[in-house]
Amino acid sequence: MEKLNLTAADKDRIIEMAWEDRTPFEAILAQFGLSEAEVIKLMRRQLKRSSFDLWRKRVNQGISQKHLKKRNPEIDRFKCDRQRAITGNKISKRS
Repeated sequence: MEKLNLTAADKDRIIEMAWEDRTPFEAILAQFGLSEAEVIKLMRRQLKRSSFDLWRKRVNQGISQKHLKKRNPEIDRFKCDRQRAITGNKISKRS
């Protein structure tokens, strides 16, 4: 992940995509070249411990559609058109 030299804006976008239930890890891989394990490492470093734990709990519950295999095959978008933008949110990030 370090070799990619991600900008702060890229990291914000990856975190935003990881929080979205409808954005699969495969979309992050396609756009930024980060595997699921690398996304988890990024989230662990960038989020507060409690925020990271909440995110991991949501992803691991089985209700998450973070993998294309678990999704409805008719859904082919990366982002919901009604989604709010949270980029630049510094509340949930470590300082």
